[in-house]
Amino acid sequence: MPVMRLAAGGRWRVEAMRALSEPLLLWFTRGQGRITLGGSTRGYGTHNAIFIPAGVMHSFDLAPQSHGTALFFGAGTDVALPPSAQHLRIREAGPQAELSGILDQIQRELDSARPGAERAAQHHLGLLSVWLERQIAAQADEPRAIPAARRLAARFTALLERDFRSGHGVADYAAELGVTPTHLTRACREACGRTASDLLQDRRLYEARRLLAETRAPVKAISEGLGFASPAYFTRAFHARIGKTPSAFRKGV
Repeated sequence: MPVMRLAAGGRWRVEAMRALSEPLLLWFTRGQGRITLGGSTRGYGTHNAIFIPAGVMHSFDLAPQSHGTALFFGAGTDVALPPSAQHLRIREAGPQAELSGILDQIQRELDSARPGAERAAQHHLGLLSVWLERQIAAQADEPRAIPAARRLAARFTALLERDFRSGHGVADYAAELGVTPTHLTRACREACGRTASDLLQDRRLYEARRLLAETRAPVKAISEGLGFASPAYFTRAFHARIGKTPSAFRKGV
C-alpha cells in the first residue's frame, strides 16, 4: 500500500513506537524524515529501503511530501528474509528501478484475477528477498562498529516489546540488562534522542490507542492488560500524552 495510507486514522499509527506481527518493507521514493528502528534514530530520504522484521519496535515521521510503498509479508511467511532490521540507501538507478519493478509486479498480480496470481506474487516476493540479500551484501563492504549506546538501546527495545504489558518500569528493564536506570536512559538519549521511560510510555499508549480504536474492550480491561496500576492512573497518563481521556479518544475515532 502507499506509505501515506499507513497513517490513516491518525498520525500516531506511524509516529508512536510499535511493532508488527509480520515483516514490513518500506520503500521511500520521495520525501525525507526520521525513523527510529530498534532503539536508534536516523534520517531517511528518497530511495531508502527499510526492512523491519516482525517484533522490532519502530516509528517514523511521515511528512506530507513523503511517497513510497509499504509491503507487508504476512505473519509466518516462508520467504527468506533478513533476520535483523536493515536501512539501505539505494544510490544507483539500476537497483532502484529493479525494486520498484518487483513491487509493481507484486501489486499487479494481487490486483488481477488471472489463474496463479497468488503463486506468481509469491515468486516475485522471492525475487524481492534476493534483491534485499544482494543490496545488504553490497553495503556490507565496509563494516562499521555499532556504538555501545545503540547496542544497549536495541536490547532494551527488544525486551520492551516482549514485556511492555507487564507493568515493569525502567528500573526493572535496567536490572535485567545489568545496567543502572541512569545509564539506560543516557544510552537511549544518545541512540534515539528519547528517554527510556518515554519509549516505554509511548509503546504502551500506542497499544492503548490501537485497542480503543479497533476493539470494544472496556477501558478498565485495557488498563489492566497494559499493566497500569489503576484505571485512574491510566486515564491520567493517557490524557497527559494524548490530550484526551481514553473514552473521548474512542468517541472521536
